[in-house]
Amino acid sequence: MVVQYEKIFTKVLPVLNIKKADFKIEGLKNVTEQDLWRFLVLKKWKKLNEDDLVLHRVISDIFSLTAAQYMTFSQVEELKSANWFSPINEEELKLLIGN
Repeated sequence: MVVQYEKIFTKVLPVLNIKKADFKIEGLKNVTEQDLWRFLVLKKWKKLNEDDLVLHRVISDIFSLTAAQYMTFSQVEELKSANWFSPINEEELKLLIGN
């Protein structure tokens, strides 16, 4: 996976690891550092360029990120990417109706 703002990402990777551990305690066991970074790039820093991302701001944004913010973002992203009109197979239909 190619990471946007890779230079900054490598500097703050230990901070992302700490936040990932916090999320794991809160029950979000499958969140990765790249997932957290994607949230920050696409949501928090959407209108910023790389020059505006000073180290102290990046670290502050990581530590201020809540599990609820991340979950809302990931659910919306999943809904955006889902193909609601794709045909379902028989197994998926059984799962939906509970037979």
